[in-house]
Amino acid sequence: MSTEKQRVPSGVSRLDLLLGGLYIGDNVVWHDDAGSLAPVFSLNFLLACHLQKKPIIYVSFDRSPKNLLDKLGHLAEYPALTILDCFTNGKGNGSAIFLKFYEGLEADLPCRILKVEDPRNPQGFSDLLYGVHAGFEGDVRFIFESITGMQELWGSEDRFLNFYSHSCPRLYELNTIAYWVLEKNAHSPRFRAQINQIAQVAIELTIKRGTTSLMILKAENRSPEEFHKPHVYWTKDLTVTFEDERRVPGRIDLGLRLKEFRLKRGLSQTELSRLVGVTPSTISQVESNQIYPSLPALIKMGEVLSVNLASFFEERPEGKARLIFTAPDAVEVKLPDMPQGAVFARLLYPVDFEVKAKPYLIEIPPKETLPGHFFFHKGEEMGYVLSGRLQVRVGQGVHNLKTGDVIYLTSEVPGEWRNPGPTVARLLWIKVK
Repeated sequence: MSTEKQRVPSGVSRLDLLLGGLYIGDNVVWHDDAGSLAPVFSLNFLLACHLQKKPIIYVSFDRSPKNLLDKLGHLAEYPALTILDCFTNGKGNGSAIFLKFYEGLEADLPCRILKVEDPRNPQGFSDLLYGVHAGFEGDVRFIFESITGMQELWGSEDRFLNFYSHSCPRLYELNTIAYWVLEKNAHSPRFRAQINQIAQVAIELTIKRGTTSLMILKAENRSPEEFHKPHVYWTKDLTVTFEDERRVPGRIDLGLRLKEFRLKRGLSQTELSRLVGVTPSTISQVESNQIYPSLPALIKMGEVLSVNLASFFEERPEGKARLIFTAPDAVEVKLPDMPQGAVFARLLYPVDFEVKAKPYLIEIPPKETLPGHFFFHKGEEMGYVLSGRLQVRVGQGVHNLKTGDVIYLTSEVPGEWRNPGPTVARLLWIKVK
């Protein structure tokens, strides 16, 4: 069995692209500039866990159970959600008004709520936390809301750091993903630096003059091309929209178009720069519309990405009368995180043509094993086995596929593909937008 870490969605598609996805084992720290920016990302993560049918433990130090349930809304109806209530006997001081919540109401709740008897004791809390975790199978997800509330209740930054420095490695080894939320301005720079040093991922959320932005401070085992860049975004309910996703009618965004073509081919900025003969910084600046490429560089980009030069500037050919795509229209696609030579993929239509269902030809040589899914899974997908045999691991189950079989994925993410046969296995794979 492969030891490669599996990638999973955060629930926010654009964040997944910027970050390269979440890996099992990640501790993700959210530095919230206003104290109110991180919840939408936590709730989307909770929704993604629900769709993947993964158990999640939500630790609340700052909100009463009633307040938290109101905040979660329909997300609280997830039966595999466990809430550890550290508020009632913590900041709530065991007040009768908060204890009243537990009078005959628990049986009516779809999720499980556990009242922590002594949340002021870090060791006791830790024992309870891992005791609850032990009751689940597979990878469990965590949301800690919030580091600031934990530190306030425990009395000092050092007491929290002692807990955190032991918990993060333990959570990593337990194959979990944990969100940790802190109010940036409530902590010292030394404290925040130590938090970031231990975490696998650190993200800063800021608001200035009414504009919110996200910046990736750290992300282990990812490409640094998106690090330390502010990405402006807006939220409405649970929807998070980033600035570069908004399209202005009639305006051609060369940088965005280049980035979309590059990502379709599965290339990093560094890989594209090497093939074009420019520096990675040049590709980064072009994609962020800080500079325009020279004409020779732009022509080379078109050649490398297999697109017509006009495609960088004209409106998309979506909806044009194009009925037939021939073999030369197909382009090879690199699949990140896959072992070299273990899988080959071709996109069966031009990169600069926009379609709602994306067809690929996937080929896996004999006896090869893939430590995860071909693509970073964010929607419905289906595959038809053209030839050969395959085994796919989804959750705890292993499924055998033969020629003529169809596999359909909604929220499931394969953890492993294997070709046990003596011949190449070929799949027609379709990603549904």
